[in-house]
Amino acid sequence: MKRNLYLIIITFSLVSCYTYQVKKQPDPMAENQEGPKNNGKQPNMPSQNMNGQQLAVAAPIPVNVQEKLTPGKNVKIDIDGKKYKVIVDKWERDSLVAHPVHNAKKTLKFHKNQINVEKIAEKRFSQPIADIITVVAYAGIGVAIYSLLQ
Repeated sequence: MKRNLYLIIITFSLVSCYTYQVKKQPDPMAENQEGPKNNGKQPNMPSQNMNGQQLAVAAPIPVNVQEKLTPGKNVKIDIDGKKYKVIVDKWERDSLVAHPVHNAKKTLKFHKNQINVEKIAEKRFSQPIADIITVVAYAGIGVAIYSLLQ
């Protein structure tokens, strides 16, 4: 029984409720395809205003790397196929200055063109993982109480 309790404690100490998640950009095309706003027009065709002038279809908004990676953020970035978990320190012109998550003394420097913008993942709280840990903890407590009563 004691061995199982130690195993449960070690397992919970290794599990974290924080995960790295890529933040999805809002899709402007999804807004154009909603029901009555569409007026039966093709979503890829440019629309015309009342004067007959054509309006451009909303293109995906380009993401500015410097706006996405602000100082103090804990992120996982992809540089030339290699992944780094870093905390952003500052921007020096077009270069990102950061340090690895578990080594504050080491400094990393990357040019903004090296960073794959689509794969920038921010460290966030994961509610489903927290819920799973809570249920398992309650089940473990229940089993421990049941085994003590036997």
